[in-house]
Amino acid sequence: MANAEHNNSGQPWQQALYKILRDAGVDHACYVPDAGHSELINLYENDSTTTANVLTTEEEGIAIATGAWLGGRRSVLLMQSSGVGNCINMLSLPVLSQTPLLMLVTMRGEWGEFNPWQVPMGKATQPALEAIGLTVLRADDTDSLLATVSQATLMTYSANQQIAVLMGQRLLGEKKW
Repeated sequence: MANAEHNNSGQPWQQALYKILRDAGVDHACYVPDAGHSELINLYENDSTTTANVLTTEEEGIAIATGAWLGGRRSVLLMQSSGVGNCINMLSLPVLSQTPLLMLVTMRGEWGEFNPWQVPMGKATQPALEAIGLTVLRADDTDSLLATVSQATLMTYSANQQIAVLMGQRLLGEKKW
């Protein structure tokens, strides 16, 4: 079901993903603007019961998500794989403090990539996150994304884990410029 616009229930996958996050109590999102996350960002921004913070750089989101948790809120950090390299040092904060962190990472540098500058970090994203101590899960189609994020929210907030869900480029579709 690569790059499918709807899940098995016929609902657009971005709305189903939002429902999973909201059902898990994730009422805060921080993000660097990204086309792959645009619908999810809009859902958070347009819901009066949630907070969405736009970031100037991805590592700010780690500190904000940690602060949100300490203030009693659940957060998700939305970013592109190219931003993971900006976060490696800051990821020591939730890893060492065992603070829950949920990251949804849209992948670049993979299938259908047109920009050679995206390829190196696309290849390094998973190994870099694992090297710093995060659990990395991957989804390349709609159904696996929804199941993976459902489990990732449980693992993150029930066991104080730091989890990155990599959203494969096939799921998001080929970018055309």
